Amino acid sequence: MNLICSCAIVTPASSLFAQNSGPGSPVTPPAALAPFGVIGHTALNPAWRLSGLPGQQAAPVTRFEFNNTAGEPALQLTTGKSYGVLAHDWSGPAPAELSWRWRVDQPLEQADLATKKGDDAAVKVCVMFDQPLADIPLLQRATLALARTATGQALPHASVCYVWDKRYPAGTSGANPYSARVRYIVLDGSPLGQWTAQRRRVNDDFQSLFGKESPTTPPVTTVAVGADSDNTGGRSVAYLSQLRWLP
Repeated sequence: MNLICSCAIVTPASSLFAQNSGPGSPVTPPAALAPFGVIGHTALNPAWRLSGLPGQQAAPVTRFEFNNTAGEPALQLTTGKSYGVLAHDWSGPAPAELSWRWRVDQPLEQADLATKKGDDAAVKVCVMFDQPLADIPLLQRATLALARTATGQALPHASVCYVWDKRYPAGTSGANPYSARVRYIVLDGSPLGQWTAQRRRVNDDFQSLFGKESPTTPPVTTVAVGADSDNTGGRSVAYLSQLRWLP
């Protein structure tokens, strides 16, 4: 089951964001995403919280490790009939763009984002929003409340997930088969073993997926990355690096 879809190697915040309130005013950088870890160590930065599926029948948790891949510091995501998400709290309006690099060495051949049976991904990057409950259709609002009660988790009101996928063409979008509060955009199924750079205008993507509900993009609450193969029972290996907000 995939209730939410969810690397950050960043330069200092002051080099990523520069906001001037007027001539001669000091630069005030907004909060940046924390790095996944420290170069030379495999332990993860505690700013990234690991979670799996709740319940006694939960799948094993996806393995996340910070290491060097072909000379590039990166987060390695390894699944084996597993599910896992790393989440980073981030509060405020979405900056202009979110960028990152990713690479898949071993894909999930049976993955199919449009079905529950195939709802797995070797790697995904998600942004979660504090969408007002009043904007959410009544039936989905009730379903969200039931899911929160059943899992004991404060599930996000709206999530935009960017997914590496080779089944569907880049640009394909839709709702997660488990929850319409999670919507995805396929970015690419780039050649295996090759790094690909991505840049997304998050506000535009929210509006394309949720704009009929919320004409004003709500604040971001969380950035998450993840990988799962609990539905297809497969195994995958992927990498993420340089996840950061751009002004």
